[in-house]
Amino acid sequence: MNVAKKKKTFVIFSRKNKEELLELLIVAPSYQGQIKNYASDGFPPVCGIAPKNTKIVGGGTAAAGAWPWHVSIEINGFYTCGGTLINNQWILTAAHIPTSMLKVYLGRDALNYSNPNEQSRSVFRKIPHPQYSTTTFDNDIALLQLSSPVTFTDYIRPVCLAKSGSTFDAETSCWITGWGDIGNNDLHRPERLSSFVNVTVVSNIECDRVYGDVTSNHICTSSSRGGTGICVGDGGGPLLKKTDNKWVQAGVMSFVAFQGCALPNIPEGYTRVSNYQSWISSHFSSNPPGFVYSGAAHLVSLSVPLLLYISLLLLSVFNL
Repeated sequence: MNVAKKKKTFVIFSRKNKEELLELLIVAPSYQGQIKNYASDGFPPVCGIAPKNTKIVGGGTAAAGAWPWHVSIEINGFYTCGGTLINNQWILTAAHIPTSMLKVYLGRDALNYSNPNEQSRSVFRKIPHPQYSTTTFDNDIALLQLSSPVTFTDYIRPVCLAKSGSTFDAETSCWITGWGDIGNNDLHRPERLSSFVNVTVVSNIECDRVYGDVTSNHICTSSSRGGTGICVGDGGGPLLKKTDNKWVQAGVMSFVAFQGCALPNIPEGYTRVSNYQSWISSHFSSNPPGFVYSGAAHLVSLSVPLLLYISLLLLSVFNL
């Protein structure tokens, strides 16, 4: 049976409402407590560690600092898309985002309010993948070099990236975070950073049945009931999985179905980060991002020493 393929659309945020073109000058109430400055202590934080992420057990609004690598990318003061901090001066995002007049906000949890934990930097240069396709969204990945290094705190830290060879099998549960539109029929932008856990990886074969041009550089997720997923404004943000107590970025948010967001059994697409370790690393002569292996094979490799130990123990006990 021939099934009509869904059209893709990227997930950058565009503003059409005149009210949203006003400068956002509301200042949040003052925060109490001192912010830990890791740069002044002389050591960088380990990637994928979020000190403030201690109580998240399901979907909903994220607490301040829960996702310290998630950044807001803005143009002329207006939110456009997301990205992730991967070291003290580089952001990982999607190639489909605009190139000029970009400013990055780190440590931000509410778009409409500034807070004492924030830092901001202009973008020195954008490096899109040279083989990015605007039609298939293949290689939809880019690096942003900030104008100067940021200071690591409990609210601003780098994420780990999925190492080459990492696997994210179908039915794997993952987290998504972003400020993209939410809702089904009445889309609206959340005021605070949102996080959801109930998205599951679907096979590329299943994803390709919907779109027809999915490649090995993609990773897809879906929700059987709909209502949970990425949408306009989430582009460039992360698909995350926790591995060995570290948060590992498996994908970069890339595309959704042209027909709408978070539709039941309609996958959404991300760029598969593990396929780009060599390309990402080629731009770093020092202070490279942290790459962490994630997948079933990792468990097998860890079990080999244990099996050898058990075998030797049995040989000793039974004098074999």
